[in-house]
Amino acid sequence: MSRAKARIILAVISVFLFLTSAAGAVEEKRSTLEDQTSLAVTIYNQDLALVKDQRKVKLDSGPNRLACRDVSALIRPETALLRSLSHPEDFFLIEQNFDFDLLTPQKLLEKYVGKNVQVIKSHPQTGAETTLDARVLAANGGVVLRIGDRIETGIPGRIVYPDVPENLRDRPTLVTLLNSGTDKPQQLELSYLTGGLSWRADYVAELSPGDDSLDLSGWVTLTNQSGATYGDARMQLVAGDVHRAEEVMMDYGVMETRAMVKAEAPRMAEEALFEYHLYTLDRPTTIRENQTKQVALLNASAIPVKKEFLLKGSDYYYRSSYGDLGQKLKVGVYVEFENREEAGLGMPLPKGIVRVYKKDSAGGAQFVGEDRIDHTPKNEDIRLKLGDAFDVTAAKKQTVFEKKADYGPYEYVFESAYEIKLKNAKKETVTVKVMEPMPGDWKVLTESHPHAREASGTAVWEVPVPAEGETVLTYRVEVRF
Repeated sequence: MSRAKARIILAVISVFLFLTSAAGAVEEKRSTLEDQTSLAVTIYNQDLALVKDQRKVKLDSGPNRLACRDVSALIRPETALLRSLSHPEDFFLIEQNFDFDLLTPQKLLEKYVGKNVQVIKSHPQTGAETTLDARVLAANGGVVLRIGDRIETGIPGRIVYPDVPENLRDRPTLVTLLNSGTDKPQQLELSYLTGGLSWRADYVAELSPGDDSLDLSGWVTLTNQSGATYGDARMQLVAGDVHRAEEVMMDYGVMETRAMVKAEAPRMAEEALFEYHLYTLDRPTTIRENQTKQVALLNASAIPVKKEFLLKGSDYYYRSSYGDLGQKLKVGVYVEFENREEAGLGMPLPKGIVRVYKKDSAGGAQFVGEDRIDHTPKNEDIRLKLGDAFDVTAAKKQTVFEKKADYGPYEYVFESAYEIKLKNAKKETVTVKVMEPMPGDWKVLTESHPHAREASGTAVWEVPVPAEGETVLTYRVEVRF
């Protein structure tokens, strides 16, 4: 073993013994938000955030007990790392304790079970106060006190405590036993993972009058329920599915109240990070405890859009006789656009909900549908289902079903024919995409409109339907199992 290693080990042992012995107890030094010089927060999609909190602190040379106040109430203590950026020499940690048992009247009472307090009673007429010595016997589901030679339930006055127990804190606090190699002020960085911070992307799109383009704006919504405020923080967001090891996490309690605050419109810079994407707000921002904040992600105009009417079938009726397959069937309405630079976008889009609006004849924007997108890389297509068409409907029936051959228990040949009547009540012609999933080995024998084999098990017909008219698609197919 080298001398340097031996020196460090001996120093750690001696500091630990010194700090944990009654004779070697040192006064606790507190670090608050007033010491904070820099703060960076990276928020992930899965209720997880990385906090890097830099503070300027003056420690004694040698053993120290440092209490870092105002850390997240949902900190994962096992991930906490405190290090000295300015004087790393002989700076090392001995022990860490996370005090999350916060000071409340009930908690204070519970800590004094079995101990003496004072009860101050006021005379109802004169207001004169009387002080009585009491012992707290129980504080679970009510208060039980011994006052003199009698037992009383409830609180006959106000309770006065001699002191606040050391393990009760008014704010979540990380207490660290450490050794410092200097007594000069130094820059410390506390980094840790925490729950209670989350973000999501929301998008607003407005369709053009002809449904052939749209304007798209994206917002990032940040929610802080971690029990701490992050002031003037460098905010970064990671989009992607980061793997996390399963573990049992302690529930430190989550604040439930939310306040909505809408920020100005800073933009997000984007870059690749490993197999994910990192978005960085272009200026520091503050997200307070129990607050929701929105910041701008993107703005793009006149993105070309393809609108589609889609009627999707099923494969079950190619195996047996069914007859009528439905009247006034819903035809889905979709819009599709490209996430490309030439289309006005061209940046990785975090998963979220896209809400689509369109202006009515009076110029008011009306909601026409929404859909959820997954993380979408650059140069990928985005397809949204907005709803079902009101003026475009379909009626479908099976006109023929025949069992043409039976070669054994695992090989059958069926032949069936279909009629799909498409109706259009609009004042303009529409094209309906009819998508039929075909089971087994199949081929189309006859058809009124040409089909395309979109995939090995899918036949697609593009059927134009005239304004205020109808078109009938017929086809006959053979399937083999």
